Amino acid sequence: MSVTTRSMRARNRRQLLELLRENGALSQAEIARKTGLSRTTISTLVAELRTLGLLVESDSGRPDVGAQGGRPPVMLALDDSAGTAVGVDVGHGHLRVAVANLARTVLAEQVRELDVDQDATRTLDVAAEMVADALAESGVDRARVIGVGMGLPGPIDRASGVVASGSILPGWRGVRAADELSTRTGLPVGLDNDANLAALAETLWGGGQGCAHVVYLKVANRIGCGLIVDGWLFRGARGIAGEIGHTVVNESGPVCYCGSRGCLETVASASAIADMLRLRHREQLTLAQVVALAADGDPGCQRALGDVSAEIGIAVGNMCNLLNPERVVVGGTLAQAGEVVLDPIRQAVRRATRQFTTEMTAVVPAQLGDRAEVLGALALVMRDASKHFTLRLDASL
Repeated sequence: MSVTTRSMRARNRRQLLELLRENGALSQAEIARKTGLSRTTISTLVAELRTLGLLVESDSGRPDVGAQGGRPPVMLALDDSAGTAVGVDVGHGHLRVAVANLARTVLAEQVRELDVDQDATRTLDVAAEMVADALAESGVDRARVIGVGMGLPGPIDRASGVVASGSILPGWRGVRAADELSTRTGLPVGLDNDANLAALAETLWGGGQGCAHVVYLKVANRIGCGLIVDGWLFRGARGIAGEIGHTVVNESGPVCYCGSRGCLETVASASAIADMLRLRHREQLTLAQVVALAADGDPGCQRALGDVSAEIGIAVGNMCNLLNPERVVVGGTLAQAGEVVLDPIRQAVRRATRQFTTEMTAVVPAQLGDRAEVLGALALVMRDASKHFTLRLDASL
């Protein structure tokens, strides 16, 4: 076999494995349509990879697209032995851990309420315990784990590996979270912020599926944003790209906790919304309570969410002019209000972008709910699985 032929076969093998990693179970006919490879080539590759133990027949009952009756096609998926991913989502009030194989089947998932903001050591200890428990529950040996993806609710300085803002997670100041969790688990750990991971998950499996350019907006107690450019996360030079909550919308506005004045978060965060409603609702409302009251028809809550969403929409519209995304996916607690929130954002985006684009960027709700971050943490590991495949194939062939 010539060097060129051998290189082409290796590239085709990696392409097939990556396709299954991204799509789960597929038939050979679907693989042919998605790759453009001939069925003979695919049959040869499938036989080779099954011999290596990387592929198995899936019990998925999903019919082949375009099949016209008859026996359902054989569905192929990555074997469990191809590797396992672990995801850890550190929220402000919870820890969520999931274990999944590379066919995207979640094998175990655990959630625990925990105040993580002030005590990084305690949080990391509990996370390591939950990883061990989830692996035991799923029956996965640590030797099969490719890596751990971890998300934190704050911008991550990728040069230093620490949270870039101590005001968001005061107990994590100077903590190299990935290194610390790796020491506790004995596994390689990749770290990113929660909005980036949610953006990745929503692009692969949720509201941004099928798009290569996506802006994901997370509006909860604070405002986060993840950017997908050419199908992958765009983090910027130091990892803090997309901090839309700290774009200035009013230079004479209130001082933000970041030290600037008039940031979007000063007018559109959960605390800002609660302040707007103080005269109508004497108690301090949570964002979830405001959303629920708006859904029940409370006019004050509906007005507050509409006004806030219009402010957010202006910032998103400016970002759309810079990045020209195909889709804006709105997630977090605020998105649960539905059209009360989505419509003002759409209108603002339309006003900002209509003179430059022939088609308006679609603004859609997120689909993965509060699991988006942990699924994104799994995806972070799965996207690096190609390195694992390459090493395994090189060792086997």
